[in-house]
Amino acid sequence: MNRYIETPLTKEVTASLNVGDYVYISGKIYTARDAAHERIYKALHKNEEIPIDLENNIIYYMGPTPAREKNVIGSAGPTTASRMDKYTPDLLRLGLKGMIGKGKRSKEVVDGIIKNQAIYFAAVGGAGAFLAGKIKKSKIIAYDDLGTEAIRELEVDNFPVIVVIDTQGNNLYEMAAKEYCTLEK
Repeated sequence: MNRYIETPLTKEVTASLNVGDYVYISGKIYTARDAAHERIYKALHKNEEIPIDLENNIIYYMGPTPAREKNVIGSAGPTTASRMDKYTPDLLRLGLKGMIGKGKRSKEVVDGIIKNQAIYFAAVGGAGAFLAGKIKKSKIIAYDDLGTEAIRELEVDNFPVIVVIDTQGNNLYEMAAKEYCTLEK
């Protein structure tokens, strides 16, 4: 099913999304990769303020390439989400409602998704140039010393993703593997 949603997310929106849905996101989303996640994690555990309000927001696991002339951003493909799994349960407890990446997630992250009524979306790896075209604005809002891994606020328009893990814990990767094994027999 095709779904068009706007940020910030609500529990009603996340609850209405099902594994396998094609979703087109418009509004603000944030980027953060390994180094930014580690800084946020350390700040949280020192009871320090973090640079973004996670409540009802989406983090895209992405570090863009440099923008070419007249472009808002360079190639903007997803990175492997499992590298952020150590940090994700804490961020979900702070109200994070969506994550965009590629690849599997740990049991702890899936449990956190269910408990906090969040969604894990996948963006197509290898489609970074196409995805960059869906980003209308980009600005660094924290950790600019991290270069490509700085936290950015993006304004996106119909940014294409697929629901991989929904609020019930249904997991597209697991479902597809089971279906494939059944077809193979």
